This record gives sequence, structure tokens and C-alpha cells, in this order.
Amino acid sequence: MDLLKVTNLKTYFHTPDGLVKAVNGISFTLNRGEILGIVGESGSGKSVMSLSLMRLNQTPPAFYPEGEILFEGKNLLEISEDEMKKIRGNDIAMIFQDPMTSLNPVFTIGDQIMEVIRAHQKVSRQEARERAIGVLRDVGIANPETRMNEYPHQYSGGMRQRAMIAMALACNPKVLIADEPTTALDVTIQAQILELMVSLQEKYGTAIIMITHDLGVVARLADWIMVMYAGRVVEEGSTDDVFYQPAMPYTWSLLRSQPRLDTTEKVRLLPIKGQPPSLISLPEGCSFRPRCPFVLEDCSVTVPELVEKGTAHRAACLLDRAEMERNINLVETGGRGGNE
Repeated sequence: MDLLKVTNLKTYFHTPDGLVKAVNGISFTLNRGEILGIVGESGSGKSVMSLSLMRLNQTPPAFYPEGEILFEGKNLLEISEDEMKKIRGNDIAMIFQDPMTSLNPVFTIGDQIMEVIRAHQKVSRQEARERAIGVLRDVGIANPETRMNEYPHQYSGGMRQRAMIAMALACNPKVLIADEPTTALDVTIQAQILELMVSLQEKYGTAIIMITHDLGVVARLADWIMVMYAGRVVEEGSTDDVFYQPAMPYTWSLLRSQPRLDTTEKVRLLPIKGQPPSLISLPEGCSFRPRCPFVLEDCSVTVPELVEKGTAHRAACLLDRAEMERNINLVETGGRGGNE
């Protein structure tokens, strides 16, 4: 049985301006011990999707018109809130974007970790305390016996992020969702946090969903990658396939808009023109069409589906692999750029 299987998940929001289709038909499967990287610009639906897996979107205005979230065969969209509370934090845990706003400023770090342990497992306060000290030690907090009694404001940014990871791992979850876990951290601390997550994943065998807009993070961690745009998955495949043979212009544009350290070639960075579309009124045809450097005439009338572009590599684009490679070569040699 798959650990986590998401099928045609849709998460919409009723707003005064109209219906926001934040997540619009996403499907994927996550197996035990795998690391899935989900990338895309702000507003692509990454965080809403992760909150949907935990059923943390406020309903209303959020609702789920279609789809299934099967965790060990159980549809999380159909169970009661009481049943969901037993899973949330215990079997599926989440590291949120900003630890300073996620941690309660009036409780000690130790009390907040112990609360998670005692909420899901029948242990004494002393045993919960010992386990909290142990998990703080696992995430690299020095002097955990003393640090247990300190408040969030007494921790540095990197230490707060480690405390959030400790809280998420306190009950040895089967799935860990990390939503932008290195946001607002300097590069040295980012590297430490990523190394920590890899070592903990190896120790506990936890499956990880890493959500980020930083392609370097997923290149380092993920076994496979999903690229999201306008609430949909537009490309998915192994890390090597997506990074070295992108089959969707949006993925290629993301890669060309950021400097890369895996090549010695001097490559001119190309920004992605325009802005992501409104999720209330998406453009006709392909959502990326107004910004696509390789747009075709049929892109204005056809919504591309995910199709095979290689072994276990799929993309939502009308261009075949040969056309994609030809267009990329034209740009690399200066023959074409932008929406020309």
C-alpha cells in the first residue's frame, strides 16, 4: 500500500472577488523514505496544497470539490475532525514557514514540544520531558536540558527552526511536510538545516515533502520533483530529468532565472516576463502561455495535460522533446528570446 496517494485534489476558496482555484487537480504518490520536492513561484498553490494534506485550510471559505488524499488507504477528506487530530502531528507533521509566528511566545520551547508528545502518546510528563530533551539533542541544540526552559525569543533564527523540526519529529511521523523550512535564514544556517533534515530522514525513515521556491534546495535533497504553476502540476520527474532535461518551458525558465553552481559555463540569466496569472480568472488555454518564450498558436485554445516525455518524466506542454530542445538551443545561441 502507498504511504500517501493524492488523486485529483482540488482546493477552492469562495471570496468576494470570485472563486479562487488554488489547487486545481493535483495527483502524486509518496512512498516510505522518499523525499519529494515541490517547486514554483509564490502563488502557485504549494502552501495551500500542503495545508490541504493536513486539512488546515479554514472551511469555509475553503472547500474540496473533488479529489482524494489517501493516507495508508484512509481518505483524509472523509474522516471526522477528531480522527484527523489523531493523525495530524502524530503520523503527518509539518514544519511551517516562519518559526517565530508558529511558536507560542508565552510558553517555553520544552513545554511546546512536550504538549505535542502528550497529545498523541500516553506518557507521563517526565517521560515526555526526556523525549523532548532527546529530540532537541537530535536536531543539534546544545545544552538541551537548559534550553528546554527557554522561550522562543531567546533562540536565534536557526535555533527556532531546529526547535520547529524537533516539534515535528517528536512523535516520529511517517510523513513530514516542510514548507519553505529555510526561508529568512542565512546561507550557512540553511546548509546546516538541510544537512540536519537529511540525517534525520535517514535515522527515522520519514518520507518528506519539501516545498520551496529555491531550486538549489530540492536539487540537493529531493529524489523526485513536482513543478507547480497556477494551481496545477506542470512537470514531474526525477531530480536529474527535471534539472538537466526540462520538458516544460516554465521549468526551463525557472532554471534560467537563477544562477547555477553545477556548471562552469557563463550563462546569461533570463528573467521570466510578466506575473503569475490570477487564480480567479485563468487565461484561456495554457496558463503559462502569456509568459512562455516558446508559445505556439494552439496554446491559446488547448489546456495541456501531463503526458510522458521520458521514463517516469511527464510535462504539461504541447511541445515534444525535439521541439523543446530546438527552442532551448536557439535561445542558448542567441537566436531567440522572450516571446519572440
